[in-house]
Amino acid sequence: MAALTIQFHGELNDFLPPARREQALTYVVAERQSIKDVIEALGVPHPEVGQIVVHGRSLDFDYLVQADDYVEVYPAYSACRLPEYPQLQPVPAPRFVLDVHLGRLAEYLRLLGFDTLYRNDYDDPQLAAIAGREQRILLTRDLGLLKRSVVTFGVYVRATDPQRQVLEIVGRFNLWDALHPFQRCSRCNGMLEDVPKAAIEHQLLPQTKQEHDAFKQCQACGQIYWAGSHFVRLREFIDRIRAQRPPGAHQAYQP
Repeated sequence: MAALTIQFHGELNDFLPPARREQALTYVVAERQSIKDVIEALGVPHPEVGQIVVHGRSLDFDYLVQADDYVEVYPAYSACRLPEYPQLQPVPAPRFVLDVHLGRLAEYLRLLGFDTLYRNDYDDPQLAAIAGREQRILLTRDLGLLKRSVVTFGVYVRATDPQRQVLEIVGRFNLWDALHPFQRCSRCNGMLEDVPKAAIEHQLLPQTKQEHDAFKQCQACGQIYWAGSHFVRLREFIDRIRAQRPPGAHQAYQP
């Protein structure tokens, strides 16, 4: 039977069974089969792929595989990409849409200042459509969702703990210098602006009105924020995130 050889590099090995990682694999070629179909048949979602090299040539997902091809596949969001070859798709600005299981991660990303769409009633077709239409990066732990053809940019979130998930995403996209905390509403993703106390004091509890003078308000939903006791905990969380920046992070993948 006609077959090709394919090897996945870097983080793409996460999607392979342990016994098949970090090695060249043999794949039986079907008639008129695209390289995208081969890659996903082996378990790797296409949005995680950044470069496809066949016999030294950079190709795209539409390439029809041939018997005896030697295919190398590199991740999209990684320092292990090959600088001599272009990315399949230029990675957009860090604007995210998250599936319904990542609500806490959405709150954290908004806290750090990132444009993050999330609703707990989005279904899979809606999530895929938003990601495709708005060119947002889809974050999910659902491989089936990530493989939908309309999704161009996306990441399978490996971690299960929300704070580890934040570190994973910040590190994956090298966003250490892009953190702008307390600029977005953690509830709806709207932008926060300073608001005079006199304009909103009728909405404040007596103790809050007495103890605080500086306030921000979401321009989308009207939520009011101030530096209460919760602010100290949030600041400590942000400091812990920044402290995890690895040495040499400036050399990581840049969109």
